[in-house]
Amino acid sequence: MIRRTFLLEIVMIAVAVAFLFPVYTLVSLALKDPAQISRAPLAPPDPPTLDNFATAWSAAALGPSLVNSTVITVTSLVALIALGSFASYFLARVRTRLGYGLYVLFLLGIVLPFQLGMIPLYRLVTDLGLIGTHAGMILFYTGIQLPFTVFLYTGFIRALPREYAAAAQIDGAGHLTAFTRVVFPLLRPITGTVLILNAVFIWNDFFTPLVYLGGSGYETVPVSVFAYVGQYVSQHGLVFAGLVLGALPIVAVFLALQRYVIKGFASGLKG
Repeated sequence: MIRRTFLLEIVMIAVAVAFLFPVYTLVSLALKDPAQISRAPLAPPDPPTLDNFATAWSAAALGPSLVNSTVITVTSLVALIALGSFASYFLARVRTRLGYGLYVLFLLGIVLPFQLGMIPLYRLVTDLGLIGTHAGMILFYTGIQLPFTVFLYTGFIRALPREYAAAAQIDGAGHLTAFTRVVFPLLRPITGTVLILNAVFIWNDFFTPLVYLGGSGYETVPVSVFAYVGQYVSQHGLVFAGLVLGALPIVAVFLALQRYVIKGFASGLKG
């Protein structure tokens, strides 16, 4: 038994090292000057320097890109949580053929890759005059991620006792009031899961902003970092500093909300 536990610990340590080594390399190279990188690329920075971050911030125009990414991500998340939670409440509580058919339709939205509809979607956004705008990206992400959001919310709501909303309705509350005042506050764990998973996808998405926002001046962080990397590909310190700056906001959000991911999934699966 002790030997087995020891072997499992060795395996877990090896897995942790395998996952952390790229992170160490990324941060380490970002904190080195060119001389240190050429002399000892894998050694710890001695001494560390923040010059790469200052240069990358100004050269990659990360300030406006961070604003664009934040506006698109936050607005899309608000729309997804509002629409997804309310739609899921209907699908989870109304056991009719219509509800079941709509739920299956949402599941098909998860199974089918959105790349299949890229050309029609692009034509639609173009016809609406939303190419190169925040509104076009928000509309796209809300539609693409809504099936996944509904899937998460529906499983969680089905695990909630019906008595909570029923008690509010007995006291005279309507369905909307019962949902907003009673049910939605109980959805905090799964809302955290929905928030972080959708935020990671929207923030890190590269292909869609490249197609919809390229050359508009509203590029998101991944697109700006990509252009910056192509320009300074031989200057590794600057490249890695730009990558770190682009990843820091979403990493901070993930670390702050990671406990809700496991809690939300576990609660939904339990039901």
